[in-house]
Amino acid sequence: MDVISFGSVFLELVFGRVPRLPGPGEEIFARDFAISCGGAVTSATAATRAGAAAGICTRLGADLGGRVVAEYCERAGVDLSASVRLTERATPITMVLNYAGDRSFVTHFPVRPASPHEEIGRWIDVLRARRPAWCYVHAGTGVAEFLRAARAQGSRILLDTSLNGITGDLAAELECIPLADVFTPNRAELLALTGAASVDEAVALATGWGTPTVVKLGADGALVAGPDGVTAVREGVAPVEVADLTGAGDSFAGALIARLQQGDTLTEAVVTANAAGSAAAARLGAVGPVEVAGLSAAMALSQVTQLGGRPVS
Repeated sequence: MDVISFGSVFLELVFGRVPRLPGPGEEIFARDFAISCGGAVTSATAATRAGAAAGICTRLGADLGGRVVAEYCERAGVDLSASVRLTERATPITMVLNYAGDRSFVTHFPVRPASPHEEIGRWIDVLRARRPAWCYVHAGTGVAEFLRAARAQGSRILLDTSLNGITGDLAAELECIPLADVFTPNRAELLALTGAASVDEAVALATGWGTPTVVKLGADGALVAGPDGVTAVREGVAPVEVADLTGAGDSFAGALIARLQQGDTLTEAVVTANAAGSAAAARLGAVGPVEVAGLSAAMALSQVTQLGGRPVS
């Protein structure tokens, strides 16, 4: 397999064109709504669309989220054979509120692995059995062990990060970066990692990690920082009306891996990645609206919650 994305997948309930965030006790009416899925499936989808054979290594619960992800992956050509199917509810649910060009989240994890090392151990088993050309993974606690195993067998690594991960375990994030082949933080994440006051200063500090770094700048494209210096890449960015920024970074990364696997240089691959990020920002939901077989959007939403707010399998 060309690419395996390692990590959680999410059932997304996405509200678009929300006028503002509600205050305590206030009800807000959104103009748009979609059911979608995100997380590891987003990068794998983008890699597939860009011509790679891609799959995901995740935990699929016996719940509506697991069903939505499985049905979507079958239609999209994303391989699920490296994933484990559970008999209990396990698929996280995220509510996404899009407002004023940004978004906020409320997420529920029904069941988490007993420890990060338990899940990392399973990833390493999949890594050694499948031997993907590329792995896509987010930095975090225990992930360095996985990265060392990937490097030992010759699998290449595209590493991403998140603000939650940085604030949660900065040392673990920094330990992962020198082990990757490419690192793709966005502007805010790079500033948080380096403590720099400007992007230019942060990029200069990032060169000390020794890992080619692609800084995602949204509508401004990306900066490619490597041994040959820093290159701004604006090509590929399309003028779009932003519907939902969720998944734009994962889509960027998936397309980037696919083009690198097909022989593009890093700068050339970023052009395709920019286009994938733009397309993601224009759609509601990380992979776009997803049809649920036998259910309308309203019926599916009614199955997600019941009295007390607990998901229904």
